Amino acid sequence: MTPEAKVKKKVVDVIKKNGAYYFFPATGGYGRSGVPDIVCCYRGMFVAIECKAGSNKPTALQEAEIYKIGQAQGFVRVINEDNIANVQAVFDTINKGLTP
Repeated sequence: MTPEAKVKKKVVDVIKKNGAYYFFPATGGYGRSGVPDIVCCYRGMFVAIECKAGSNKPTALQEAEIYKIGQAQGFVRVINEDNIANVQAVFDTINKGLTP
Protein backbone atom coordinates (compact mmCIF):
# COMPACT_ATOMS: atom_id res chain seq x y z
CA MET A 1 0.00 0.00 0.00
CA THR A 2 1.38 3.42 -0.96
CA PRO A 3 1.85 6.11 1.71
CA GLU A 4 -1.02 8.12 0.19
CA ALA A 5 -3.27 5.06 0.16
CA LYS A 6 -2.58 4.65 3.89
CA VAL A 7 -3.71 8.25 4.47
CA LYS A 8 -6.86 7.64 2.40
CA LYS A 9 -7.67 4.52 4.42
CA LYS A 10 -7.37 6.43 7.71
CA VAL A 11 -9.53 9.25 6.36
CA VAL A 12 -12.20 6.80 5.20
CA ASP A 13 -12.18 5.18 8.64
CA VAL A 14 -13.06 8.57 10.18
CA ILE A 15 -15.71 9.22 7.53
CA LYS A 16 -17.34 5.83 8.12
CA LYS A 17 -17.23 6.31 11.89
CA ASN A 18 -19.28 9.48 11.42
CA GLY A 19 -21.74 7.88 9.00
CA ALA A 20 -21.07 10.31 6.16
CA TYR A 21 -21.77 9.53 2.51
CA TYR A 22 -18.55 9.54 0.48
CA PHE A 23 -17.04 8.56 -2.84
CA PHE A 24 -13.78 8.78 -4.76
CA PRO A 25 -14.45 10.85 -7.90
CA ALA A 26 -13.10 9.65 -11.24
CA THR A 27 -10.76 12.17 -12.84
CA GLY A 28 -10.18 10.62 -16.27
CA GLY A 29 -12.51 10.57 -19.24
CA TYR A 30 -15.66 12.41 -18.18
CA GLY A 31 -14.26 13.23 -14.73
CA ARG A 32 -12.86 16.57 -13.70
CA SER A 33 -9.13 16.87 -13.05
CA GLY A 34 -8.00 18.44 -9.80
CA VAL A 35 -11.07 17.43 -7.78
CA PRO A 36 -10.08 16.29 -4.27
CA ASP A 37 -9.59 12.57 -3.64
CA ILE A 38 -12.67 12.10 -1.47
CA VAL A 39 -16.00 13.90 -1.68
CA CYS A 40 -18.48 13.61 1.21
CA CYS A 41 -21.88 14.77 2.27
CA TYR A 42 -22.51 15.01 6.00
CA ARG A 43 -25.69 16.47 7.48
CA GLY A 44 -26.30 18.35 4.25
CA MET A 45 -22.81 19.87 4.11
CA PHE A 46 -20.31 19.36 1.28
CA VAL A 47 -16.93 18.06 2.44
CA ALA A 48 -13.94 17.45 0.17
CA ILE A 49 -10.63 15.94 1.24
CA GLU A 50 -7.37 15.92 -0.68
CA CYS A 51 -5.02 13.25 0.68
CA LYS A 52 -1.26 13.67 0.53
CA ALA A 53 1.65 11.69 1.92
CA GLY A 54 4.48 13.32 3.81
CA SER A 55 5.29 16.84 2.68
CA ASN A 56 3.56 16.51 -0.71
CA LYS A 57 1.47 19.54 -1.60
CA PRO A 58 -1.56 19.94 -3.89
CA THR A 59 -0.86 20.74 -7.54
CA ALA A 60 -1.87 24.09 -9.01
CA LEU A 61 -4.96 22.45 -10.53
CA GLN A 62 -5.89 20.92 -7.16
CA GLU A 63 -5.35 24.28 -5.45
CA ALA A 64 -7.74 25.88 -7.95
CA GLU A 65 -10.43 23.29 -7.14
CA ILE A 66 -9.82 23.69 -3.40
CA TYR A 67 -10.29 27.44 -3.78
CA LYS A 68 -13.55 26.99 -5.72
CA ILE A 69 -14.94 24.64 -3.07
CA GLY A 70 -14.06 27.15 -0.37
CA GLN A 71 -15.72 29.95 -2.33
CA ALA A 72 -18.89 27.84 -2.53
CA GLN A 73 -18.74 27.51 1.28
CA GLY A 74 -17.90 23.81 1.27
CA PHE A 75 -15.53 22.25 3.78
CA VAL A 76 -12.26 21.31 2.12
CA ARG A 77 -9.09 20.01 3.76
CA VAL A 78 -5.69 18.76 2.67
CA ILE A 79 -4.85 15.82 4.90
CA ASN A 80 -1.61 13.92 5.50
CA GLU A 81 -0.34 11.55 8.17
CA ASP A 82 0.22 14.40 10.61
CA ASN A 83 -3.19 16.10 10.52
CA ILE A 84 -5.75 13.29 10.15
CA ALA A 85 -7.44 14.65 13.30
CA ASN A 86 -8.58 17.58 11.12
CA VAL A 87 -11.03 15.24 9.40
CA GLN A 88 -12.85 14.57 12.67
CA ALA A 89 -12.66 18.29 13.44
CA VAL A 90 -14.70 19.01 10.28
CA PHE A 91 -17.44 16.61 11.40
CA ASP A 92 -17.34 18.10 14.91
CA THR A 93 -17.72 21.59 13.44
CA ILE A 94 -20.73 20.50 11.38
CA ASN A 95 -22.24 18.80 14.46
CA LYS A 96 -22.03 22.15 16.27
CA GLY A 97 -23.99 23.78 13.45
CA LEU A 98 -21.03 25.83 12.28
CA THR A 99 -19.97 26.49 8.69
CA PRO A 100 -16.53 26.75 7.04
